[in-house]
Amino acid sequence: MKTVEEILSSGVIYADKLKIDTDGLSGFLIVDRVNMSFVASWGGGWDHVSVAPLKRNKLPTWEQMCKVKELFFKPGEAVIQIHPPVDEYVNNMSNCLHLWRANDKPMLLPPSFMVGFRKGQTMEELKKEIDEYYKQGGYIT
Repeated sequence: MKTVEEILSSGVIYADKLKIDTDGLSGFLIVDRVNMSFVASWGGGWDHVSVAPLKRNKLPTWEQMCKVKELFFKPGEAVIQIHPPVDEYVNNMSNCLHLWRANDKPMLLPPSFMVGFRKGQTMEELKKEIDEYYKQGGYIT
């Protein structure tokens, strides 16, 4: 996760409403002209950011969540949204989405080809990547 100074230098967080604590910060920010509340924390082995548009009938879009990820996390860090088992569901705010990153272990991710083409990737490059993956056993390593 980025430092508090790096996060605040973005210019999208309302400084007058900001609360900073020993393991996080909270307040309001604007992404794509949408005002949102946020909570960011880095305690307990996890980096975490939650955002919710102030209009309760709206959810953050994929593009907005990408910008939130860029705001709070370093470019090389992977983050996830989690859908746990049903008996562990928590939904205290219906329009709030969360980003998570284990801060003491590398994130396990599926190969990108299982989602689709990466930007600028050709069909030949994609086929080669798939072939290499399955030649190596096609399993999580």
